[in-house]
Amino acid sequence: MTATKPAKRPGNICFSSGPCAKRPGWSLQCLEQALLGRSHRAADGKARLKAAVDRTKALLGLPPGYVCGIVPASDTGAFEMAMWSLLGERGVDCLVWESFGRGWLTDVAQQLKIADVRALEADYGRLPDLAKVDFSRDVLFTWNGTTSGVRVPNGDWIAEQRAGLTFVDATSAVFAQPIPWSKVDVLTFSWQKALGGEAAHGMLILSPRALARLERYTPPRPLPKIFRLTKAGKPISGVFEGETLNTPSMLCVEDYLDALAWAEGIGGLGTLIARADANARALFAWVDRTPWIAHLAEEPATRSNTSVCLRIVDAEVAALPRDRQWAFVKELAATLAEEKAAYDIAGHRDGPPALRIWCGSTVETADVAALTPWLDWAFARTKAGLAKAA
Repeated sequence: MTATKPAKRPGNICFSSGPCAKRPGWSLQCLEQALLGRSHRAADGKARLKAAVDRTKALLGLPPGYVCGIVPASDTGAFEMAMWSLLGERGVDCLVWESFGRGWLTDVAQQLKIADVRALEADYGRLPDLAKVDFSRDVLFTWNGTTSGVRVPNGDWIAEQRAGLTFVDATSAVFAQPIPWSKVDVLTFSWQKALGGEAAHGMLILSPRALARLERYTPPRPLPKIFRLTKAGKPISGVFEGETLNTPSMLCVEDYLDALAWAEGIGGLGTLIARADANARALFAWVDRTPWIAHLAEEPATRSNTSVCLRIVDAEVAALPRDRQWAFVKELAATLAEEKAAYDIAGHRDGPPALRIWCGSTVETADVAALTPWLDWAFARTKAGLAKAA
């Protein structure tokens, strides 16, 4: 444990789990070509939006027949759009092991009022029993639990031949973890996560099976205009060609195109995944040698390489009531922010007391390594304050 303040700070101190760090080398000059004051329905605006869709599909390696569209309200809007437009044909299995999965369960049961809903649940730090999932039903889950740091280890547990659709909230996984597309029917993410884009825009990816559901099934509920993916019983093809349902920010579009260009320029998806893996390894190595901290995710195979969640296991701190543990975490995080060593690393308010450190591909491994002695120093300082207060 470091009692002396470290001399070197990370080059980029943004470790928030959303919005996430901008890509290395980013500056406002990257947005100079943004179509400000122009209509997104003009030819130039449509071309920019279509480029964002097409380049996303290419970077992710979407199979033929899969479509991708830009939709309102970030990942939340994209996932809600999918649920409201597609659910109700059959029963639903909801996998819940952190706050976002619980939110989807709440909406399915209480807002959409789907009658046949099963909740497969686990505490923070664990996964539900994936062997109990019934793929004759629709299945909803987060690929990477952003507020728990627990991810599914792979897609092997998902049935290749299935009657239901798989709905995947992958906003903290896409561009950082391999996605087996044959196992995925609906996938959503936001620009503000893995590529460090700006907020308020979501991406919706649909498989041919999901598109077929759109054509044959009319949900028994009113749909807000921004959720409507069909017209006269057919999918609105323009949605998947960059013709957005509402007005997008062309400034944000330009920023996303810049992030895509950076990703393409460094080697594509494989390089993005490798960068996130390297960042996580650097942080995991520090956890392994540090007695006061441990992973919230109990099984190594389920530990996120993006939203890494860590619990304080120092005996004195762990013995505190939950509210005081949270106070300790927040003070530690505030100390690092004040020192300009790390921003926004306190865990999500809905989870257990924890630190949460983003290790996605826009973060540099050297900055993760530079952060770790600051974590030790801030812990020692915060604990010293705890002793004084006692």
